[in-house]
Amino acid sequence: MEAYLDDLEKLMAFFKVRQLDISPENVEYAHLKDFLVWIGELGMSPRSQSRIVSGIKSFFRYLLIDEKAVKDPAELLEAPRPGRKLPTILGIDEIDRLIASIDLSRPEGHRNKAIIETLYGCGLRVSELVNLRITNLFFEEGFIKVTGKGSKERLVPIGSTAVREIRYYFEQSRNHIQPVKGAENIVFLNRRGNKLTRVMVFTIIRELTLKAGITKQISPHTFRHSFATHLVEGGADLRAVQEMLGHESILTTEIYTHLNREFLRDEIIRFHPRSAGAKKTRPHRAG
Repeated sequence: MEAYLDDLEKLMAFFKVRQLDISPENVEYAHLKDFLVWIGELGMSPRSQSRIVSGIKSFFRYLLIDEKAVKDPAELLEAPRPGRKLPTILGIDEIDRLIASIDLSRPEGHRNKAIIETLYGCGLRVSELVNLRITNLFFEEGFIKVTGKGSKERLVPIGSTAVREIRYYFEQSRNHIQPVKGAENIVFLNRRGNKLTRVMVFTIIRELTLKAGITKQISPHTFRHSFATHLVEGGADLRAVQEMLGHESILTTEIYTHLNREFLRDEIIRFHPRSAGAKKTRPHRAG
């Protein structure tokens, strides 16, 4: 509500600056186009402009529905498309450093290591991780079943490293915890036997990041981004990555083809025949 009111206050400020004494039902499309130019001149980013336009459009839709106006001047209003922000990813060496910083002598050590290996090894969302069930672990087949957005289930391949760490966590910790009622089938528990919260996973990762000396702003989702990026860089089929991540649209997955431009630059330097750093191979001559 505060955000929507703030959007409207900006529109009112624009009318005041332009000395327009106008009521909401008399606002025209041309007024709103001039308003967009104005907020752009104020230096607002395309993302901020898009956010403001969303609030303005909602307001005029409300006026129309509530019969306070007979037309919607914002119906055709389009904000600048905000550029898609490329997510932060971790390099393999950084993931190794973070895992190495886990104190395995502590009761939660093996659990935390299994969490990181599962987040990175399967590309899970944090909600999928905390709700992961024992009965959905199919280690012999090499899959786990997770419930994603919209309660949609999918099978995700799981590697041997993640399998090993989950099994070790069960042997060293999970089997010695008495789960509370309703959490008996949950894989990752806190020391009181309850399901981990999303906030707790964020806290675990933040503490490990500091301990490992990693300065990037990372979250549980960073491991999902890293998982996808490393797969795409390694030559994985984009459709297969889409299936593993549970993306509704391939367009969402395509962001990972735009990550790590440095990797692509290095590959060109190494292999392109016109690059000074390219590997020299003897040309093949026919005959």
